[in-house]
Amino acid sequence: MFFLTYLRRELRRRMRQAAFIAIGLAIGIGLVITVIGASSGVKAAQAKVLRALYGIGTDVTVTTKPKPPPGQPTTGQAVGTPLGGGGGSSGGPRAEICLNGKCYTSGTVDTLVPGNTGALSQSEVAQIARLHDVSAAAGGLVLTDNRVTLPSASNPNIAPPTSFTVDGTDITAPSLGPLSNARLTSGRAFTAADENSDVALVDASYAASHDIKLGSTTTVAGTKFRVIGLVSQPQASSPPNVYIPLARAQALASDPGTGKSLKGMVDTAYVAAGSASDIATVQSEIQHLLPQATVTSSADLASEITGSAASAAKLAGALGTWLAVLVLIAAFAVASLLTMAAVARRVPEFGTLKALGWRSSRIVTQVLGESVTTGIVGGLAGVGLGFAGVAIIDKIAPNLSATVPSASGAFGTPQTVTGPGGAASGALIGGPAAGHTTIAVPMSASVTIGAVALAVVLAIAGGLLAGSFGGWRAARLRPAAALARVG
Repeated sequence: MFFLTYLRRELRRRMRQAAFIAIGLAIGIGLVITVIGASSGVKAAQAKVLRALYGIGTDVTVTTKPKPPPGQPTTGQAVGTPLGGGGGSSGGPRAEICLNGKCYTSGTVDTLVPGNTGALSQSEVAQIARLHDVSAAAGGLVLTDNRVTLPSASNPNIAPPTSFTVDGTDITAPSLGPLSNARLTSGRAFTAADENSDVALVDASYAASHDIKLGSTTTVAGTKFRVIGLVSQPQASSPPNVYIPLARAQALASDPGTGKSLKGMVDTAYVAAGSASDIATVQSEIQHLLPQATVTSSADLASEITGSAASAAKLAGALGTWLAVLVLIAAFAVASLLTMAAVARRVPEFGTLKALGWRSSRIVTQVLGESVTTGIVGGLAGVGLGFAGVAIIDKIAPNLSATVPSASGAFGTPQTVTGPGGAASGALIGGPAAGHTTIAVPMSASVTIGAVALAVVLAIAGGLLAGSFGGWRAARLRPAAALARVG
């Protein structure tokens, strides 16, 4: 009880100095919390981007490089050829598009092709799922529907080609792949009975811009699919436009290099590890199983992200952290120096206490108690400053942009289609071209329980450090010298 009474009296008597020390610690701790909050906000923004690209629960994706096409004219090439002395009323050349060894001179050419990745068999996906540290694995097809309408006698103009992205979804594994990140806004989701049915889920934004309604039909590779649901993705995503069952996607899609059907094949395997600590092991196991495969984790993809999200992450992780550390060191140093100075001014007081029979350990305990109490007060004030700093960041921080490598929904290499009368028009036929996707993602800094706990630890540590120096100074006092100074 005497310890607490003496502690309260000394803190009140030296209120100005205690407040100065507490403010110094509060600024250092508040800056640390602000940096941690900003850093966690940037990491959360990156996680939104990665989750949008990977899908919820996906830790690793597996792809392969495409095989080079055989030595023949490029599949998907559009060429203009006079047909049998001409087919128009004027006997001039007509438009002709040759795909996979088959040529078209009229109507609509609608193809479904994969991107710039090779094919994996579903048996290989099953082998991945059986690996020791893998909890689940599912295959998918990332496709592009390319559509070109050729000119006719009634409409001699060549219409611009159109395209949209299609995701062949393994409906038996709803927690893996791009669809796992979607939220159903109307209609229903896929069920096991839909595995071989011509049904589709459509992205709500795409549906609104193309006047697609729930219950209507949309055409994929010349086949009409009934829209059973509309889904929305988080703002950070760049989602497929249409989702169809994997089995139907395999039946309708063809390899742009060979023209063969993709039945029984996928181009991406989505893998969930048993735990976060197993991701590296899972990567190694898959690489050993499929040496030709490209195994990518979310950490690998994060390293390829550029834009303001990556710059902010580096700034918060490097400059911000070092700034917080330096300010904290300065605050601890000032608190220690002020505590030692206060002890020096209290030499007569401590000398009197020693003369009255106080041991050095008791005086050291008293000084430590005062310092730790001041540190705790500074820590609480620092938490408040940290919340204020995070709130300011949330208020003024602009949206971040993240540019990630991807297979876009755009067509491949432009080819020339020769129309009636020799008029040329640029048509783009083939699979998606490799590119980059830029995603805008909001930054939302937050104070976590871990950051508050760290603030408390730092406050106590700062108080103990300052008290240790002060106690060391007090322990060196000699009763005779102290009493001499009193006299």
